[in-house]
This record gives sequence, structure tokens and C-alpha cells, in this order.
Amino acid sequence: MPVKEQTPLEHLIKVLHLGEPSSYRNHTYINGESLYFPTGRVYGGQVVAQSVVAAARTVDEDRLPHSIHAYFIAAGDIHQDVLFDVENLRDGRSFSARRVNATQAEGPILTAIASFQKHGQDGVEFADPMPENVPDPETLSSAKELMEPYASQSEFANYYATKSAFDIRHVNSTVMLGSDNTAKTHDSGRQMVWMKVDGNADVPQLCHRAILACGCDQIMMEPIVRRAGLSFMTPGISYATIDHSMWWYRDVDVNQWHLYVQDTPTAAHGRGLSYAKVYSQDGRLVAAMSQEAMVRVPESATAKTATATK
Repeated sequence: MPVKEQTPLEHLIKVLHLGEPSSYRNHTYINGESLYFPTGRVYGGQVVAQSVVAAARTVDEDRLPHSIHAYFIAAGDIHQDVLFDVENLRDGRSFSARRVNATQAEGPILTAIASFQKHGQDGVEFADPMPENVPDPETLSSAKELMEPYASQSEFANYYATKSAFDIRHVNSTVMLGSDNTAKTHDSGRQMVWMKVDGNADVPQLCHRAILACGCDQIMMEPIVRRAGLSFMTPGISYATIDHSMWWYRDVDVNQWHLYVQDTPTAAHGRGLSYAKVYSQDGRLVAAMSQEAMVRVPESATAKTATATK
């Protein structure tokens, strides 16, 4: 019988399992393979998610990740594995802290601090409510559907149409295909996006949280691009994530829809800051995240975009 081809989600889960750890003094070393990404560079969400899993290998099972703060040092090569060096910084009564350095043959590609908390502790609790009257995700077009007509013309379109492990549905128009003139006119990067895995992930809570970290990176830069009146199709545009932070506050089920409520407060010097609040479909605020990204365009492209929006 022919071997069944892995789905993108099954491949992602396999990549997040990582290799067997080895330890020396206060460090644990774990190898991880890289996912395909159209740029040929290691996808940032992948290496952040793997860092979460690598660090989790060194803490007690009753402690789950509650935050990670990562800096991207250099572009990684998808044809190389990534080596994760996890340093044990501290184990307290409730929290554990770890430093993670991710490297390839040419040197470091990411460094991060991850923190873990004993699950189920009591304390203060409150949350901003989820926006009301948001269209149901089933009524919206998926990124797969939007990109499918262009799959034969663009590696990026083909990736989102056939190789992404996530079902992404924009409440606003997507900036993958064109700029948002309304956002430019109103000087706003606010957007809302529904997302879940494409398939079923039968994995522990740790992996659900790591998969959320992986998926969110596909849309975190969009508010910056949207407010600037650009799109990812803008000629000459270049972009890269500089740093990424996220916090988990409640258990996550990536098989269910989550609403990302996103915005960007500022951009300058070719850098923009975006953030997101992540709600489960029943209205629980489960996670929050922020990201700084480099976004640059040639002056000629900026002038053309400004003219087109007048």
C-alpha cells in the first residue's frame, strides 16, 4: 500500500516533537528540523514554538509556558536543522525560567527567555471582553480559498493554499493580496482574524500553546502593513520580525476557532509595533502577544501607493 502523505498539520506536530535531549552541566541540547517556507528562511513562528517545547523538556510536567520573549538574530536556513541550547536559569516554587539559544551552522538565529508556571494557581482574574457582533468564521473566506487561484503563479500563494497548517479567515479584507485603502484613510491598523488548525491536533496542552505561537506569526505583521497603506504584494517591500513576545493566560485548544483582535500603535525608522489579544470562540481571553517588525519599501513604491489612495 502507498504511504499516506502527511498533512501540513501532521508535519508541524512532528517538527514540534524535536529530537532526544542531551545535557551538559546546566545546559540541555535538543535538535529540531525546519519546516518549508517560501522565503527559504526559517519561519519565525516555527523557531519560537520549538523554543517553547525545548524549554518545556527541562521543567516539571505540571508547569506550562506562560510567557516567552524572543529576539531574532539572523535569518535561518530551512535546509538545516536547528540546535536548541536550553539553559536552566531558575526553578522557584511556582515559576521556572529558561534561556534558549537557537543556532545553525552559521551561528545564532534566535535567543529567547521562556517562563513556566505551575498550572492551576489561584489569584486575581479579569479580562477585556471579546468584541461583539463579529462575523462567524464559517461565513468568511479562508486564506486557502483566496490564494488558490494564484497558487500556480506565486510560491507564497501556493504555500497558503496547500502547505499551511492553519485555517485563517480575515474579518477585514486581507493585505496579502492588496492594500486596505480604508485603513490608510483612517490611519488605523486594526483588524480581526479568525484562526484554527486545518485538521485535528490530538496533543497535550503544551503543544497547543506552542502551535498557537507558531500560527500567530503568520498575521502579526499585518496591522503595520495595513496602517501604512501597503500590502505584501507592494513592489520592493521587505520585512522581517525583530522580536516577539507572548503570554498565555488560559488553556488553549487550537482545534477551535480563535479570534485575534489586532492593532498597531506606532511605526518609525522602518520599524513597527503590533499587538494582539486572542479570544476563544466562547469569549475567553486566552493569550496576548506583541511583535516588532522591520518593514521597508522603496520611495517610488510609497509614492505610487499614496497616489493610488487619493
